[in-house]
Parts: sequence; structure tokens; C-alpha cells
Amino acid sequence: MVSTRFNPDERMARKAGVAAFVGTTIEWYDFYIYGTASALVFGPLFFSNADPAVATLLSFATFAVGFLTRPLGGVVFGHLGDRIGRKRALIATLLLMGVTTVGVGLLPTHASIGVGAPILLIVLRLLQGLAVGGEWGGAVLIATEHTRAERGFVFGAFAQQGSPAGRILATLAFLAVTGLLPEAALQDWAWRVPFLASAALVVIGLVIRLSLEESPAIRELQEKNETSRVPVLDLFRNHTPELGLGVMGILCVFVVVYARDTFALSWATSTLDFSSDSFLSIILVASLVQFFAQPFGAVLASKWEVRKLVTLLLGIEIPALALMFLLIGTGNWTLAMIGAVVATVPDVMFYAIMAGMLAQAFPVHVRYTGISVTYGLSGALCGTTPLILQWLLNSSGTIALPVAFGLVACAISLVASRALLARTARAARAEEGAAALPVRVAS
Repeated sequence: MVSTRFNPDERMARKAGVAAFVGTTIEWYDFYIYGTASALVFGPLFFSNADPAVATLLSFATFAVGFLTRPLGGVVFGHLGDRIGRKRALIATLLLMGVTTVGVGLLPTHASIGVGAPILLIVLRLLQGLAVGGEWGGAVLIATEHTRAERGFVFGAFAQQGSPAGRILATLAFLAVTGLLPEAALQDWAWRVPFLASAALVVIGLVIRLSLEESPAIRELQEKNETSRVPVLDLFRNHTPELGLGVMGILCVFVVVYARDTFALSWATSTLDFSSDSFLSIILVASLVQFFAQPFGAVLASKWEVRKLVTLLLGIEIPALALMFLLIGTGNWTLAMIGAVVATVPDVMFYAIMAGMLAQAFPVHVRYTGISVTYGLSGALCGTTPLILQWLLNSSGTIALPVAFGLVACAISLVASRALLARTARAARAEEGAAALPVRVAS
């Protein structure tokens, strides 16, 4: 295992944390506005010749394809990040995400160019997935590798905060266009506004990232000429168990989020009696709760034994997810909001821990590739969540099967994440004299 020691610049550490937060906020804003649009407008706009239920399925299919290229994005940008530096890779991911998101906002619809419209939509979605596949891992590392080992979980949470912040911005953007404008305007042109607004956010993100210094950990490897020649081959040759356990260990993160924010949005507005505005406001409340509750997961992980904390959080999430669907099914706004919040809290506290859990599992010379490919593969497995849940609902006529799918995913995550933490702890104890990774290792 290759490891490094360095004396962090606290000013730059704080700046790196802010840059990680701002960058991931922009990336996730771009990603979440697509999910919201796929639930609300993409069906009739890009698949207008299909039955409404089938159009929704096809819309969710375009949402899902973005996850297919996440592992490839992890390989491509992980290679760049492990070879030439975290900073350059992160600038490239932000540019790619910004260009493709604005491109979606400029697309002609099926009514204008026919079958070419959904084809172009899928191409841009694939490129979005490529960008996200390389973004998350780099943002986590640019924050954690600038700070002291004992503060790694907390600084890793800066990058994680971009997810709820991006979701809040995305939900507010669609609430603005759905609340202030008539439905006809939404279908005609207003859906484009959240996508086009991404251009301004990308400029802000680029200015911040260009001012960053490179990660001290990767600079030290470059100075010693100890970077991996082909990180992805090194990863699969020497770290396959960690990769597999990591993929399974974080499944619930994706399943819970997309079950709530994409599938449930479509289910509530098409089958139940919720309007788009009312259910988007539920998602907004849950996202606000996430923003404030999520960091406590990282704080607790820096103080408590991590395996026990993971067991507690995912053990709570299993019944909480079932309760969410039950309360949404009542059609009552207050009960549905309570259900969404209850299911959100344990899941997002685990999400805050996830960055440190994966970062400690891989050595520095393959760390960008390792955590990015892990994240990308898990996302690829779960990106079809809205599609699968909609198919289960359509075929069975009951919400019971979608609920069961979510519960199984949470149970798998519980078992696999505990196994990964145990394996990492054994490896750390066996490696005498290795420099501490920028997270606390579970004992």
C-alpha cells in the first residue's frame, strides 16, 4: 500500500472543503433537474406518440441510462486524477456536466424533429453520467487529502453536502416554473429554464476550482514517481474485494433517493391526488432536513465505532423506508412529508459516512479510481430504480413490490458495508508504520 504524510495548510484545507461543496452542488443540481424533468415533462415531450404510462417508463429509462456511463467516468477521470492530479480532473468533470446540461435545455422535442429528439436526449444523458462518475470521488479527495487524518470524515462531508444543496436548488427551480407559470408554459418552454440556468452556476464553480492547489497526497506521489501507471488495472488486480463490498455497501443510498425524489414524485402525481407543486414541496422539505441532518453522520463517525453506527442507521432505514411509502399512499400532504423526512434522516447520515468509508478502503495511488468506480458501479446498478419500481407498480397494481425492492437493497447495504469496514480495519492493523488515511478507521 502506498501512503503519504504531509503537514496540511489549514487555510487551503478550508478552501478545498468549500470548493468540494460548491462543485458537487452544481453537479448534483444538474443531475437532479434531469430526474425531476423525467418525472414531470419528458414523457409527453420526448415520447408523445406513446401511451402515457409507457411514456413515463421510457422517460425513466432515459434517466437510468445516465448511470450506465458512471463506471466509465470513474475509470476515465479516476485515471486522470490518480495520474495527473485531482484538480485537473475535477475541472474537466464540471465543464462536461455544464455543457451537457445546457444542451438538454436547448434540445428540440419529439414534436419538432421526431425520433431524433429522444436519441439526442439519451446521448446527453450518457455524457452527464460520465461527468458524475468522475466528479464525486475527486471532490471527496480534494477535501479529505488537504486536511489532517482525524478531520477526514468531517471534510469528506463537505462534498456530500453538495447532494442536498443541489437537490434543494433543483427543486426550487422547478417549483418556481410550476408555481408561477401555467401548465401549458411548463410543457412549452419553461422546463428549459432550470437547465439553461446551469451555465451561470458552472462559471462560479470553475472560478473556485481554478484557485485551488493540488492535493498534497497526490503531489507527494508524483514527486516520488510512485503514481500507478494504469490505476484501473491495479484496482482490479489488487483491490477487487474492497471494490465489490463497496458497490454493495452503498446501494441503499441510491435506491432511497431515487425512490423518493423520482419514482414517488411520478406515482404521487399520476396515481394519487398530489399536484406537482405539493409533492415537490415535500421533496424540498426532505432535502432541507437532509442538508442539516447529514453532517451529524460524519461527526458521529469521527467519535463512535463506525461499524456500530452503520448498523444502527441502516437498521432504522429499513422500516423507515416502508413507512414512507405507506404514508405517501394516504394522499395526505402532512403524513407524506413526515414519511419522507423519517426515511431521509438515517439514509443521509449514512451517506455522510460513505465518503470516509470508501476513501479508507483504497490506498492513495488508486484512491480516486477506486472510490469513483465503486460509486459508479453502484449507481449503475441502482440507476434503474425508478424504472424498476414503476414496472413493479404497473405490473402488480400495488405498491408492495416496490417497497420490498427498497427493503432488500437496504439489507444488502447493511451486510456489505459492515464487511467492508471490518476488512479495512484488519488491513490497517496489519500494515505497521503506514501513514494514517484521512479518515478514522473503524475498530
